[in-house]
Amino acid sequence: MAGQAATPLARQRERIALHGAFALATDWYNDIPQENNVTGFTPLSALAGGALLGAASVLLMKFNGRIAGISGILNGALSMEPGDRLWRWLFVVGLILGGYSYQQFTQVPLITRDAFPLVQLALAGILVGFGTRLGSGCTSGHGVCGIARLSPRSVISTLIFLAIGAVVATSLAAMTGRSL
Repeated sequence: MAGQAATPLARQRERIALHGAFALATDWYNDIPQENNVTGFTPLSALAGGALLGAASVLLMKFNGRIAGISGILNGALSMEPGDRLWRWLFVVGLILGGYSYQQFTQVPLITRDAFPLVQLALAGILVGFGTRLGSGCTSGHGVCGIARLSPRSVISTLIFLAIGAVVATSLAAMTGRSL
């Protein structure tokens, strides 16, 4: 095989053997056009989004006595008894319709990945699901509601989420030569 050009699949396997999961992550990250990394961000949009998220969390706690942890809400929508499912499904549909309505109202172009392999998508979903189980909740439950309730477990979980996110983002940027 010496002197022969390696196939793309062989090069990818070699990179995975040498660099592990980060090799796949950098390949996926490199597929994203640079101009699509952040679009439409302004301090005003961040403030408005945070205020809406906070208001939704407070209203859900006030009227339903529930924490707005999205992973718990979705898990309950799929597995709880029928009497407790309606509000959960309405919340999930509201999240989807809210995002769609914002996009339609602002006309901000959607960022899509056309050739995203289903296997990678499924793996990403499994990893996120595993992480929310391991952390006893997601960033919305711990970061928004838990910190507001001064829960020590939520403060620690959120710090871990942020630290790991910073390490991964910094590592991907260093490995791909892109700026953060």
